[in-house]
Amino acid sequence: MTFNDEYRAKILIEALPYIQRFNGATIVVKYGGHAMVDEHLKNDFALDVILMKYVGMNPIVVHGGGPQIGDLLEQLSIKPEFIDGMRVTDKQTMDVVEMVLVGKVNKEIVSLINRNGGSAVGLSGKDGRLITATKMQYLKKKNGDQPPEIIDMGMVGEVTSVDTNILMSLIKSEFMPVIAPVGAGKDGETYNINADLVAGHVASALNARKLILLTDTEGVLDRDGNLISTLTVQKALQLINDGTIKGGMIPKINCCIEALNSGVKKAHIIDGRKSHAILLEIFTKIGVGTELVH
Repeated sequence: MTFNDEYRAKILIEALPYIQRFNGATIVVKYGGHAMVDEHLKNDFALDVILMKYVGMNPIVVHGGGPQIGDLLEQLSIKPEFIDGMRVTDKQTMDVVEMVLVGKVNKEIVSLINRNGGSAVGLSGKDGRLITATKMQYLKKKNGDQPPEIIDMGMVGEVTSVDTNILMSLIKSEFMPVIAPVGAGKDGETYNINADLVAGHVASALNARKLILLTDTEGVLDRDGNLISTLTVQKALQLINDGTIKGGMIPKINCCIEALNSGVKKAHIIDGRKSHAILLEIFTKIGVGTELVH
């Protein structure tokens, strides 16, 4: 046996206990960032979730689509507006968001998975009463002791409930659900919802074993810029309070903590810019990102 043969065999052996441990487990993956743009990484992602399915796991994909939405808005000469990194979504913008997320991005992901040998079905949160949402009330903090300002974000929503019936039906039929983060209000109105939040709520509703967020960073870093491989909820809150965790990582951490508090066993924030990042995180001892645990 050559060195390369022995090395490849060790990789397969290392994966074996994880394949056994997670057989039958539901794993929710939020797909976004650079992994949705780079053609090589897109193909790697499809192969990762297909392999998960073939070894007995039940992957569920929730995707974003910010860059694609921005591209179409620019083509239509609609100027985007952001507040604290969140897209203000008026009626005209909401039509574009739904068109891109549900009609374009979702179908491209489904086609990519199916083309590589998987069996995926695309959904939006409006299908089968999957995601019920309500209008987000966003409070913008002000300096000093001034009360926060209530900002109207338009048709930006937050999840109020998840009906898992359609997801369970698809899983039992061996299909992989791919979900666009669009929800419906009680009167049928459409809401644009942050994909991380949708993934967290879906994972909680299904009591998933894992929630995995693909990002454009290595994971959670300490003050010296080193990757923190494992982080407890208590330690994560300390790092937010002392300013080590800041910016866009804070809502991702809060999403993971909420999922853990709702029954999800582990949450992971991993670098989607790495080839086969999902497989490396699930099937190896070291992993490639940060895992959050209680």
